[in-house]
Amino acid sequence: MTAFTASPLPADAVELGRFQDAWGIKGWLKIQPHGADTAALLASDTWHLTPPEARFARGFVVFSGPVQVQVAEVKAHADGWVARLEGVNDRNTAESLKGTRIYLSRSQFPALPEGEYYWVDLIGCQVHNREGVDLGLVTDLMATGPTSVLVMEYTDTVDGETKTLERLVPFVNAYVDEVNTAERRITVDWQPDY
Repeated sequence: MTAFTASPLPADAVELGRFQDAWGIKGWLKIQPHGADTAALLASDTWHLTPPEARFARGFVVFSGPVQVQVAEVKAHADGWVARLEGVNDRNTAESLKGTRIYLSRSQFPALPEGEYYWVDLIGCQVHNREGVDLGLVTDLMATGPTSVLVMEYTDTVDGETKTLERLVPFVNAYVDEVNTAERRITVDWQPDY
């Protein structure tokens, strides 16, 4: 059986990280997750891979389009994670996968307890304060130690010119009143001039 089976990405595919490099001599790979939450990567035994983005793709020849792989094992190592894929049994093969992007179907993510959210579900939400003022659209989240911060974009007129600006709001109970992922809306106790 080949390690890489050509397969289109699922419609709800989410990029969760990439392979950073080989680890050891038995085909293990270091994972560079895109976020602090790795629960989905650890829970799934099937990943989808795509070739590296252009800046990492120099000399990449393992596959040219999306593929599906079976995950044999994932474990913590030092301050990160390493994985072993079915059919990848030596360092040379693992090294050839450097930069490969890792995707998982959003439907495969494990359920979270009430009041917890995956970052991917918050990105794209519109943020309003208690007074109904539109504060911006969540474009990213930033890990700042014990808390995460919503990164939002909004437009405003500065010196007579319309500009896209960035606003940060800590994603903690003290400031976040409600998250409604179905309506793509977050309500916060925050003012535009903070």
